Amino acid sequence: MSILLVVLLSTNGISQTRAERSGPLTSGTAPSFKATSTMGDINFPDDYFGKWKILFSHPADFTPVCTSEILALAASHEEFKKLKTQLIVISTDGLNSHIEWVKSMESISYEGFSPVKIDFPLIADNELVVSKLYGLLQSNSKERKDIRGVVFIDTENKIRAFFHYPNSVGRNIEEIKRTLIALQTEDKHGVQTPANWQPGNEVLIKSPSSIQEAEKLERKQDANLRKVTWYMWFKKL
Repeated sequence: MSILLVVLLSTNGISQTRAERSGPLTSGTAPSFKATSTMGDINFPDDYFGKWKILFSHPADFTPVCTSEILALAASHEEFKKLKTQLIVISTDGLNSHIEWVKSMESISYEGFSPVKIDFPLIADNELVVSKLYGLLQSNSKERKDIRGVVFIDTENKIRAFFHYPNSVGRNIEEIKRTLIALQTEDKHGVQTPANWQPGNEVLIKSPSSIQEAEKLERKQDANLRKVTWYMWFKKL
């Protein structure tokens, strides 16, 4: 069996209005909303001022892949807190379903972890309000289920990244954390991160915009810079 992998390189100057959007909202300002959750009412984004936010949409409660993801998130929750990031889970299931599912999951020992407390909110979006705002509904489903998606939203309430996983493939929490740290590193230092980057590794500086700038980098005596070619420079932070 052959698998075709398509890699999309980002470009500037491409826009699409919300009315034209047929898929998930992947850039721009994150829509505000009010919702009911397992931890009470949510006023988004006001309740999380100054924090990064990650929305995790999932197809259904009481399903094996989704359960494994929530338990893995709960096991890593303290690490996300240290990164000043709020985790928010959403599906089109009702609040009672969410509450019973959480109670069930908090009694499960999973992959070497003792039962963990799930102290991030699960939004009950059975009226589809938030799912429609963010374009998270499955386009080929008649059951009003969400996709398996991840939306990264920064402290300025801008959508910075979006992941969409197949229903049968569980999310990699370490990759989600790595992406979050990469985005925060970009904001703090004005740099980029290369393929397979891990926190603590060298980063990339932006390519020179002119011959003069490239020559200036060549002459610069900076032990923290490492040249690969004239348009590709690594930097130690």
